[in-house]
Amino acid sequence: MAIHELFPYLCVDDAGAAIDFYCKVFEVKEIFRLTEPSGRIGHAELDFHNGAILMISDEFAEYGIPSARTLGGTAVTLHLHVDDADAMVARAVAAGATLDMAPQDQFYGERSGVFRDPFGHRWNVGHSIEKLTPEEMQRRYTAMFDSDGAERH
Repeated sequence: MAIHELFPYLCVDDAGAAIDFYCKVFEVKEIFRLTEPSGRIGHAELDFHNGAILMISDEFAEYGIPSARTLGGTAVTLHLHVDDADAMVARAVAAGATLDMAPQDQFYGERSGVFRDPFGHRWNVGHSIEKLTPEEMQRRYTAMFDSDGAERH
């Protein structure tokens, strides 16, 4: 069986505010939303360009679908490639995100930074600074660790 697409689907505790935040920070476009009479958003889609779609909904506790904020965090990181990671991270923080890691050059050939959006989701935003083979990335990754396995600082 063929897989045709994979869509990240975020559950948030205020989908309307999340849509506004993502559209502002990432300069993306809302495609559509399905809203209950109560105002709760059951489904929305954002166009991140070039066929990349982010799906969003409010939380549905009655179906066991909590938001990241309700859970107290997330185990998922969304990795977004952009033209200028520094500018994107700064724009997110200015719009209310929390900075986890300021943009810096990484061993794997990317400059990236990490923030948590106001809805509890973690974003790693980066841009390429050099093209590396997997072998070179592994060499650099291995070099970050001491012989006893502890990461060097």
